[in-house]
Amino acid sequence: MKLADAQKIRKRSMKLLKKARITVTEEEANTMEVADFGLDDISRMGLQLIVYESNDRYCAKELIMLPRQTCPEHRHPPRDEGKDGKMETFRCRWGEVFLYIEGEPTAEPRATIPKKYRQHFTVWQEIVLGPGSQYTIPANTLHWFQAGKKGSVVSEFSSPSHDDSDLFTDLRIQRAPVYE
Repeated sequence: MKLADAQKIRKRSMKLLKKARITVTEEEANTMEVADFGLDDISRMGLQLIVYESNDRYCAKELIMLPRQTCPEHRHPPRDEGKDGKMETFRCRWGEVFLYIEGEPTAEPRATIPKKYRQHFTVWQEIVLGPGSQYTIPANTLHWFQAGKKGSVVSEFSSPSHDDSDLFTDLRIQRAPVYE
């Protein structure tokens, strides 16, 4: 992804944070991660993250998603050191987010996935989160999520985060962004 494109996405994401009445520091705004997962399709597959704290006991982040932007299917497996994978709680602050987890598929899911990506989305039990609602995803659970038509801001509270060990269903995905 081009650095100029990442900057544009950051600006759009800051507008969503403002709508959610979430204040971040200038440093947090400037270091916001724009994750396109190496797919070069940021408006459909990606999300923006601000990490407030990540240590060996817990992690706190904001997940900012543009309208209909999707975080691809993945899971947080047990760590090599024998530690459990990441358990995370999503609390919707603004907008709407459609969360999908393992379980009985929802008959008419609200998310839409472009045809070229559908084979990489296998779990379809839907949980709809609106402002003030939350859901906790157990460790090692396949999941993915998509913002509603206005976008969304979600606070994530989790056990330690080790993004480098996340396992994505789509093996082409690169977790760390690469800017041109």
